[in-house]
Amino acid sequence: MAYMLGLDIGTSGVKALLVKDTGMVVGSALQEYPFHSPRPGWTEQEPEDMWQGTIIALGKVLTKFGVDPKEIKGIGMSGQMHSSVFLDSNAQVIRPAILWNDSRTTKQCRDMEALVGRDLLMSEACNPALEGFTAPKILWLRENEPENFEKLRWLVLPKDYIRYRLTSEIKMEISDAAGTLLLNVKERTWSRRIVDKLDLSMEILPPLVNSSQIAGEITAEVAELTGLVQGTPVVGGGADNACGAVGSGIVQTGRAMISLGTSGVMLAHLDSPSLPTGGTIHMFNHAVTNKFYMMGVVLSAGLSYRWFRDELGQMEQIVGAQLDEDAYSLLTQQASLSGPGSQGLVFLPYLTGERTPHGDGNARGVFFGLSASHTRRDMVRAILEGVGFAFRDSLLLLRNAGWQGGAVRCIGGGAKAKLWREIIASILGLQVQTLNTDEGPGLGAALLAGVGTGMFKDPAEASDALLTVTSTVDPNQEWAKVYRDLYSIYQGLYPALKPMYVKLANING
Repeated sequence: MAYMLGLDIGTSGVKALLVKDTGMVVGSALQEYPFHSPRPGWTEQEPEDMWQGTIIALGKVLTKFGVDPKEIKGIGMSGQMHSSVFLDSNAQVIRPAILWNDSRTTKQCRDMEALVGRDLLMSEACNPALEGFTAPKILWLRENEPENFEKLRWLVLPKDYIRYRLTSEIKMEISDAAGTLLLNVKERTWSRRIVDKLDLSMEILPPLVNSSQIAGEITAEVAELTGLVQGTPVVGGGADNACGAVGSGIVQTGRAMISLGTSGVMLAHLDSPSLPTGGTIHMFNHAVTNKFYMMGVVLSAGLSYRWFRDELGQMEQIVGAQLDEDAYSLLTQQASLSGPGSQGLVFLPYLTGERTPHGDGNARGVFFGLSASHTRRDMVRAILEGVGFAFRDSLLLLRNAGWQGGAVRCIGGGAKAKLWREIIASILGLQVQTLNTDEGPGLGAALLAGVGTGMFKDPAEASDALLTVTSTVDPNQEWAKVYRDLYSIYQGLYPALKPMYVKLANING
């Protein structure tokens, strides 16, 4: 028997996933690690926590399923996009990684637009300068921590850092490099023009590799540490969204997906580059060689629900522990007792700023219309609906950019809640589909390892061999009428509040 192994280096933890060469998912193991918010709008993680989590997750999955490490023919990697890992000349971590949902770099984004120019950014990086992206984080480091900037030798992203720890090879993979604002996306090379205008050194940018290209091998030290076999190939892997697309079959024109994780993503496949316009919709290189995708991002999708669970859902956590039932499930049951529109309560899911369509790191969450008659169940449903409205913002931009599909595949932890899928289908006016497996990025990473080691011809063959649609939810037309009216209110709230967001940001420093 031969296996592929996928590692997904996420925001909340690392998942190790085993997949047979037939495409069947064997199982997975998860190891969580913390992330920190030392100031409002700041999010950081220790790369060493990611590495230790990887070691533990690998040990768990090998032990749990009794797989002979010799039968693992290749390892693929997925990771959170944009998050910066700064390394010195000895490849040692300089400071905690600044994450994708960190919003401290508003000034540096404006500086970058002035230095580079929006036209050059859009023609080569194919994206505007936004707080979540990587390049503004480098500028912030230079301006605010010059002693650390002086030490900077290598810029890598989380999965590239973990691949370095596995193989001792420092490289960056194309689909992740596309999210740095330093890559010429159409040409698939580092953009010297952008780098020079930022007065940065090309030397900090690692060699580029393709997603299914073998980028290194497991070292003897790592083999002893994890139980893997020395020399096991490790492919480039991909950004979490690109791997999620491969693991969801978004590998041909017309297909799209929604990922309901900590952040929310709406993503559509592109056979050729088509530069979106209007709002902060993005185009990146796909993990499928020479293909692309466009996407909108909701920074605090599942995070909004997690915030409510952690801060206001203590009762559900206690009861859930007693009944061996998930607290989210109990909260969703309550939300189902509230009607569509949450009794006139509207939620803006901007807990860490917002990416699409506003590109505003100062934006913050709001419950609008809250009255004495509202209950916790209305608040929960308003959160689910608010995230759905945020996805509608992305859908309108994808439509304007040319996507004409009628269905989306839904993955991520939030996809388990049928009510949330029903709400999203009714808000978007699209059929929402689920698949026979919901491993998303980890599965995509494993399939890329299968392509790189010759088990499959390409990612399309790999994903089509494994994936089938197992359930569909169509829009509820009665709900859709309510949501059309509420969406117009939702759309009006951000422009009304934007000046107040700026004032609040100034007060908070």
